[in-house]
Amino acid sequence: MEYDERLARFRQCHVNPFDRGENDDTPDRKDPPKHEVRPELFTTETKTQSSDRTMDLGLAEDHFSRPVASFVASDIEQLKQAIEECKRLILELPEHSERQKDTVVKLIHLRLKLQELKDPEEDEPNLWILLEHRFSKEKSKSVKQTCDKCSAIIWGLIQTWYTCTGCYYRCHSKCMNLITKPCVRSKVSHQSEYELNICPENGLDKQDYRCAECRTPISLRGVPSEARQCDYTGQYYCSSCHWNDTAIVPARVIHNWEFEPKKVCRSSMRYLALMISRPVLKLKEINPLLFNFVEELVEIRKLRQDILLMKPYFITCKEAMEARLLLHLQDRQHFVENDDMYSLQDLIDISSGRLSCSLTEIHTTFAKHIKLDCEKCQAKGFVCELCKEGDILFPFDSHTSVCQDCSAVFHRDCYYDNSTTCPRCARMTERKQEEPVEL
Repeated sequence: MEYDERLARFRQCHVNPFDRGENDDTPDRKDPPKHEVRPELFTTETKTQSSDRTMDLGLAEDHFSRPVASFVASDIEQLKQAIEECKRLILELPEHSERQKDTVVKLIHLRLKLQELKDPEEDEPNLWILLEHRFSKEKSKSVKQTCDKCSAIIWGLIQTWYTCTGCYYRCHSKCMNLITKPCVRSKVSHQSEYELNICPENGLDKQDYRCAECRTPISLRGVPSEARQCDYTGQYYCSSCHWNDTAIVPARVIHNWEFEPKKVCRSSMRYLALMISRPVLKLKEINPLLFNFVEELVEIRKLRQDILLMKPYFITCKEAMEARLLLHLQDRQHFVENDDMYSLQDLIDISSGRLSCSLTEIHTTFAKHIKLDCEKCQAKGFVCELCKEGDILFPFDSHTSVCQDCSAVFHRDCYYDNSTTCPRCARMTERKQEEPVEL
């Protein structure tokens, strides 16, 4: 009896103005507006049963039709009471029953509304600059994200949140003033280099048994917080700074040609994501032996050397400039500048075979323009001066050799480095000797 009386009093606090008896013949009775929904917690039972009436929990009241400004403290307390009663009913109802599922749905709606009342939307600035972050206010309401500061879910439907346009750091508006991590993009701008030692661990004692980023006490036993190692930096982090994200570690690629993603902390994951397309790896100096064991690297290096030899043709060709042939490599501009710098994305694509296919296709397109499509580029070819036979030669042909001094092109079988004298170099030397010396 005491239970029924308590629920009866609870329902009296949540009376719906449109919830009247079925036999009410009051002449001034009006139908509820279309935009106001009178949800029923259970629809499988008749309203005359007292057990169903006790489960209504006051949810028939249309909380969502009232403006936010009109809510007072009593509304929050009523919602809290309804949430607690909903939780109790979920435990009492049969497992996996329709009534239990309906109650869970009602519990979710009540919690969302309570969160909205606690954190009402205010006029937040569209742009917020903090610790070199450039936070932009997000307008998406449907995408589910996680706050990088408090690790809680961002409910875009009822919460204001921001994303850094530089490093894509996401957080609630209420967490903005708690941010202590500077923008990773600033580190990329000032220090564009990788850690090239594989997991350079120093031990927790060197970190004073604290998180390397936020200085929270940590230990391998998980008390007071679990210590998680970042495979990129080798340091240990707390669970708030290390979410067990995985990324390909550059040091393992360069030294072991290993592309299996490893667990890294949040800051390392963002840094690697921003650095992945930057050509900062000079493999000839870091690990020259890698070319002896990875055939794909040798193939890519030859294609890049050929493209560098084709570049002068395109720069001086009007048709090539109008066709913008060099834009085929706009995503890898370093390919038309040098042949020894690689990005981490280049190495990943080499390992998967994607780069070899795309670069071979671009190489074929460039060679076709020079040797077949453009007469001006054909006129810049060479004739082997040693045998004076064969077709027009170009420095990027596979069967040719190029003089390192004057860039003349010969058949590979005719010209041997260090053993054959270049006729063009001989003529240039003779000319210089015949010129009179000017005092």
